[in-house]
Amino acid sequence: MPGFRYSQFCPLARAAELIGERWTLLLVRELLLGPKRFSDLRRGLSGVSSSVLSERLAALERAGLVVQRELPPPTPASLYELTEAGLGLEPALLELARFGLRFLGAPQPGDHYEPDWLRLALRLFARERGSPARCFRIELRGGVAPVHFRVQGGPEGTRVLPAEGPADASLESDSALAVLAVAAGRKSPAAALADGSLRASGDLASLAEFPALFDLRPRGVAPELGAGS
Repeated sequence: MPGFRYSQFCPLARAAELIGERWTLLLVRELLLGPKRFSDLRRGLSGVSSSVLSERLAALERAGLVVQRELPPPTPASLYELTEAGLGLEPALLELARFGLRFLGAPQPGDHYEPDWLRLALRLFARERGSPARCFRIELRGGVAPVHFRVQGGPEGTRVLPAEGPADASLESDSALAVLAVAAGRKSPAAALADGSLRASGDLASLAEFPALFDLRPRGVAPELGAGS
């Protein structure tokens, strides 16, 4: 249990005790993308000290939200990952992100961004009900390592999936904002291909349906995306 208590018999108070400290929500954000090493978490949480990160991880472990496991040789490493209870935070974090879009504004000098956050952004805007039965593989460059994943539509809505598997077309970009601009309908796939912000292979005609996999307007305020991003 957390060291601090609000002394209020309220589920929101309990949640705030568990995840309300500085950096904790962002730490959970990183782990929603998959198991991470301590060094991975330090990179994604630009500005956090090693001591604070260790304290937050220890608190989440005590609460049963995070578990640490060891990878065997030949590449031994300690990985942190969310437990089933920790994964239950995803809907709440996505709703908080939708709320935060209202106040996001333009990037400020020195703002840190990880390309892998695009996966969460597309989960945030994924159409919840029927979307075109298309699948697109996305490769995003510009970070420490390329980010690969797929987005797939269908009767139950749009899902963000691992990169392995079939796809109608593959998209590659150096900019997460370029992908978001197309997903939001701010720029057509054809225009993004023409100006080089996106590169594609496979069934290029299917790209016209890519924006229909996402739905920004009903559930939040779309971020301001530059047309040339």
